Amino acid sequence: MSGSRRAGGITKRCECRGADGRLLGKACPQLAKKSHGALSLRQELPLDAEGRRRPFRRTGYRQLKDAQADLDKLRGILDLPGDDEDAQRRVGDLLQNVMRDRLEIPDPVEVSRKIGVGVPLDGKMTVGDWLDTWVASKKTRTTTTNGYRSHIRLHLKPGLGHYRLDRLNVGHCQEFFDSIDDANEVIAAENQARREQEARAKWGKNSRPPAAESARLAVEREKLAAMNPFRPTTGPATKQRIRGMLRTALNAAIRRQLITFNPASWLELAPGGRPKAVLWTDQHVEHWRHTGEKPSPVMVWTPVQIGAFLDVAEKDRLYAFFHLIAFRGLRRGEGVGQDWVNVDLDGHAITIAKEIILDGWTPMESDLKTDGSAATIALDSLNVATLREHRVRQLAERDAWNAHAEQQRKVGKKVAPWADTGKVFVAEDGAWLHPEHVSDAFRRICKEADLPPINLRDLRHCAATLIHAGGGDLHAIKETLRHSTIRLASDTYTSLLREVDVEIAEKAAGLVPRARRPRDEAAVEDV
Repeated sequence: MSGSRRAGGITKRCECRGADGRLLGKACPQLAKKSHGALSLRQELPLDAEGRRRPFRRTGYRQLKDAQADLDKLRGILDLPGDDEDAQRRVGDLLQNVMRDRLEIPDPVEVSRKIGVGVPLDGKMTVGDWLDTWVASKKTRTTTTNGYRSHIRLHLKPGLGHYRLDRLNVGHCQEFFDSIDDANEVIAAENQARREQEARAKWGKNSRPPAAESARLAVEREKLAAMNPFRPTTGPATKQRIRGMLRTALNAAIRRQLITFNPASWLELAPGGRPKAVLWTDQHVEHWRHTGEKPSPVMVWTPVQIGAFLDVAEKDRLYAFFHLIAFRGLRRGEGVGQDWVNVDLDGHAITIAKEIILDGWTPMESDLKTDGSAATIALDSLNVATLREHRVRQLAERDAWNAHAEQQRKVGKKVAPWADTGKVFVAEDGAWLHPEHVSDAFRRICKEADLPPINLRDLRHCAATLIHAGGGDLHAIKETLRHSTIRLASDTYTSLLREVDVEIAEKAAGLVPRARRPRDEAAVEDV
């Protein structure tokens, strides 16, 4: 940059012309007068992307101190990149634009902040540009970062990405979240219309439809094909996560001194807490079978329904996996990531230390998300016995696989031997069990058992009902499921446990033999 410093300076020039019409320049006899002519500066900038020179010129200064102040600013900015060629080129682009548009030369301190962040230097950074820069610098877990990228791609960039970062305000943000609600209404209406059209396009009888009915069904199916597919809405909890991510990203921009105000901190959104867990009572099951509607996003089986599921699952090679989750509440990734070395069957304990998560579709091993998730919990005798049987079955699978691999080798076919990954639950060849594989198996068993639907994650919630029915309180549920706070367990399970408490109360009342009918029963019959 020392060469650039030498290739520049301040000169004085005038517009006087000689008899031939040419500018006199330095030959003008009036230049010695302070009031004659104007000062101009010239400073060589870094070469552009094609390697061409581009000097910075500015004229019209009346006082030397003003020209010198701008030249000092220019040189201060040109000193910032050091030997970083990319930063030098960016600084050159900035100053070239400043010269072309006759803009005020920016303060070197402001330019320095932007160089360090890697953002545009011209002050025209958009919200989308900043979100891309911010997420690229995140050091969070792969799945967490992928979640951020998804929110940015699907929601934030289409809705807010075009605004200049320094001009984003509360109104812009509120309008964006209101638009999500508007879109949800449209999606819900379209989903309902498609549901109704599917009913019109379906022949519900076992017999073949007559010709006239076939023609009608063909028309209805054409209408169905022209409709939008079912789409999910963006729920309150997702909106809160999007808002939280936006607030965090804008706070990072404030720390970088790119903005001074965080509009996401002043939004008014409807509460979007965790959905309450609801028990699949007979009434709820009947309503679901008639309408297909679930009372809550988080549904939990009763102990009787859990038993029915495990009875059907018992013949599956992953029976021990489902048994462990149902009683001890492991998460899916924790279950498939569990190592035998952390299972103490003699001591009736299991230590959860690792998990297998998905990066797109690729499984990868990771430490647990929080320190509270890593813990040692007790194993009941049923789980100990189930895991012992599972270990025997796993070793038999290993021997059978290796015998098969040896036979294939003898006939010239290459089959890898059983992979000793040390995991409790593995694929048939010993490799890691893909998390989605256990979800597929779970859905298949649920369908075979003809049970009301829950997600595999909800099977973890079933453990809460069993712990409570066995005499455990919210603290016991928190410790077993490894929630970060007891409030989290309370917010999720209070309504669920109330239903379990009624069942427990009824069972307790039925334990006492009476010589006459209970009063409430007699009163009901009298009515």
